[in-house]
Formats: sequence, structure tokens, C-alpha cells
Amino acid sequence: MTDSRPYTVAVLGLGAMGLPMATRLAEGLVVHGFDVSTERSRLAAEAGIRTSATAQEAARDAEAVLLVVRNGQQLREVLFGEGGVAGVLAPGAVVVVASTVGVDDVVDVARRLQELDVQLVDAPLSGGPVRAGRGDLLVVVGASPSARAKAGPVLDLLASTVSVIGDEPGQGQAFKTVNQLLCGVHIAAAAEALALAERLGLDRAATLETLAAGAAGSFMLANRGPRMLQADEPGGAEVLSRLDIFVKDMGIVTTAARAVGLPTPLAAAAEQLYLLGAAQGLGAADDSTVIAVVSPRPTPADGGRDPR
Repeated sequence: MTDSRPYTVAVLGLGAMGLPMATRLAEGLVVHGFDVSTERSRLAAEAGIRTSATAQEAARDAEAVLLVVRNGQQLREVLFGEGGVAGVLAPGAVVVVASTVGVDDVVDVARRLQELDVQLVDAPLSGGPVRAGRGDLLVVVGASPSARAKAGPVLDLLASTVSVIGDEPGQGQAFKTVNQLLCGVHIAAAAEALALAERLGLDRAATLETLAAGAAGSFMLANRGPRMLQADEPGGAEVLSRLDIFVKDMGIVTTAARAVGLPTPLAAAAEQLYLLGAAQGLGAADDSTVIAVVSPRPTPADGGRDPR
């Protein structure tokens, strides 16, 4: 006798990525959403998502729980803290960790969940909010075949590409750590290049267009470059990826590199640039705003003189 119940997924974390992921999943699955922000919950409800008053309420009886959290501390809190959902998950359920939180946290959480007969799919993703809403994400997976099969309905709706990097939780995070090293360095390099172009008297928009057409082009230059040109406009660039996310991610990169005795001087330099940005109050701004750290605009304090 087959189980005719609809597949239910709880999406915990309805921020810039979590909300479009939830709306995409709702196209084919029953979705219950929760966010600590009442404003995000309101936006989710307006988008047609069934929102819950607590994380436990959202996760109870769900076949899968998709976690879209900021860091390892939030991951542990939502699962095992006060009001954590681990205790209400049915045996056989699966937890899908979509965030970049680092290898150690995912490995430890997977071990603790296994004791409850709950599997974990380590599935950090890449693609941004627009692609999340279209189901066009790249998802890198570290999980057992049985866990991947259980989470299949979730992964199939969210991803245009699912790359299985290994059969163990933590391997997805390891790959994403390498990925973020390149992304963080590429964004920082793009900021330096466009700032230098302006200081040399070149038109930044024309420079960006020409660079993107040649050997110096990269995804991050093409993607973040236009937003870097908006960094000094009123309101700045639209926030699609917060600068403080790269403070976190580059910290994961440099910590992992130190743990294995590998020097990463470029990653370390990029990390310092993001840290400077956060210290200057730019943490909640788009990460393209790192160009303002490299080449700040004049302020009334310096008489409006433009150092460029």
C-alpha cells in the first residue's frame, strides 16, 4: 500500500534566499514556513506560504526541513536550542542544510541527528534570490544515497544542477569553502580593478563592458561589477548578497586553511577587506559595496574633495 500523503517541507529562515526558495517549493510541495522576523513571515504569507508561529510548529510531521540560516550557531540553535525542532522530527525525516556554515558544524549536527534517526543532507547552494525563485540553483551535496533520495523532491525543485560531491555530510561544506575562496577573492579583485580604472581616468561602465568581453572577465566581475557602479548612487546597490556574509564565509575559508596548514594569502587579504567594510558599517549593504572600502567617496568632513 503506497503512502498518498502530500510531501511536506518546512522552510526555516525566510530571508533573501529562504523566501524565494519557499515559493518555488510551494509550486509542487506542501510548504510550512517560519522566520523569527514577523516582517519576513508577513511577506511569506502574502506570497502564499503557510506560515507558522514557531519553528517546531512548522517542522512537526514534515518529511523534510530546509534550513536557511546565517551561520553554525544559528544551525545549532534552530535544531537543538530552546524551541529547537530536532525533538519534534519524526524518525526517517531529513534535514537539508542549504547554508554555508563550515564542515565541523555540519558533521557534529549530522551525528546528533543520526541518534534521533534523522538524516542530514549537506547541500550548500549558489545562485542568488532570482535563480532560487526559478529553481535554477547549483546545489552541491554531501549525503548518503538514502538521505539524497528522501530529500529528492526538495532538491529537484530548487536546483537546475545537483552535484553530488560525496556520501558524507561535511563534504558539501568542504566544496563550498573552496568555492567561496574564489568568489570572495574575485569580488575583491573586481572592486580593485574598477576603482583603479576610475583613478586612471577611464570610464568605469565602458571599462567593465570591455573587461567582461576579454580574458580578464569572470562571473563575479560581470555580476557584481554593475552593482559596484551603483555603490555611490543614492540608496546604493540593491542588496542581493550582504557584505557580512563574506565576512563569515572568508572566515570559514581562512580557518579551514589554517587547520590543514595551507597558506592562503589572497583569501586572507580579501577577508581583511570585508572586515574593514563591516567595521565601516557596510555589513548590511550589498557585497559589491566593498569597492567603497577600496576607494571611498568624499564626505563633508574632508570638504567634499574626491581623492579619486
